[in-house]
Amino acid sequence: MRKIKIAQIGTSHNSHGTEIWNSLKKQSDIFEICGYAMPENEKEKFSNHMEAFKGYPELTVDEIMQNPEIEAVVIETEEIYLTKYALLAAEHKKHIHMEKPGSTVLSDFEKLVETVKKNKTVFHIGYMYRYNPYISNLIDRVKAGELGEIISVEAQMSGYHSAELRTWLKAFPGGIMFFLGCHLIDLILQIHGIPERIIPLNKSTGFDNIDSTDFGMAVLEYKNGVSFAKTTDIECGGFLRRQLVVTGTKGMVEVKPLEENVNYPGTITHFKENFDTSWNAKGEKRVTEVFDRYDNMLHSFGEMVAGEKENPWSYDYEFKLYKIILECCAANSRK
Repeated sequence: MRKIKIAQIGTSHNSHGTEIWNSLKKQSDIFEICGYAMPENEKEKFSNHMEAFKGYPELTVDEIMQNPEIEAVVIETEEIYLTKYALLAAEHKKHIHMEKPGSTVLSDFEKLVETVKKNKTVFHIGYMYRYNPYISNLIDRVKAGELGEIISVEAQMSGYHSAELRTWLKAFPGGIMFFLGCHLIDLILQIHGIPERIIPLNKSTGFDNIDSTDFGMAVLEYKNGVSFAKTTDIECGGFLRRQLVVTGTKGMVEVKPLEENVNYPGTITHFKENFDTSWNAKGEKRVTEVFDRYDNMLHSFGEMVAGEKENPWSYDYEFKLYKIILECCAANSRK
């Protein structure tokens, strides 16, 4: 595969800016890194997290946009600025990998999708569970009918975050549902499809006197079933209880935890499959081999830019997903 000249815009510590950058460096056979930019006062915000970027040129956003040799960009700003810089890159016909899920304004995201669609450039969003090899295989098996008709997807993703991050979540509709729940909504849509109705239940617990939406749940109703997403950032031990349970008429699969030992030196996934209809059936428990969530994701992006692989997530799907995420983020209220 040919080398791709790439630059990163944003180094957000609150998302995955450093991890994505390190993955680009590891994959030097695919990517030639031209530099990085730090817009929106990032030097002040993230000055203590720049060790990984040493030795590479700091560029302006305009220098990246005006350089015709840079054909791809990674957008890793804070979430509220993602669509702004992705749209700028799209207008300069750059291929884009963007942190999830985008900014908070639907019309801006719609314009972004229209622009990449018109220019036929790669538009790739950082939903990391798409590149969990077991989950992607599970989705293929669901589509092949192995689990029968899907009745329910139960998706949970929680953790315990600092007061600083919980305060930062005030910037988003739905708070934690926007920040983490977007991953869950993506999985539910891929497995169960587009829902007929959405019931959002998002709350501020008021913990630590922080008035951000730190607990979220969304119920997605289908003709023959119900799925739900649940997320919070005040759950002790929540990382290892992140899970996905898929129930069909022929079988059930439980993925728990979704990941373990992230980046130490890689990740594994625990899962249980059960196709036995007897009352006390225990199913078969297994674990995956070690993988790297970021390496898989960026390697795939490189293949798309090089023309060696089609993006399985269409422009239209990404827009529908974003709209549904915003619907799931509604109904914020204070306890």
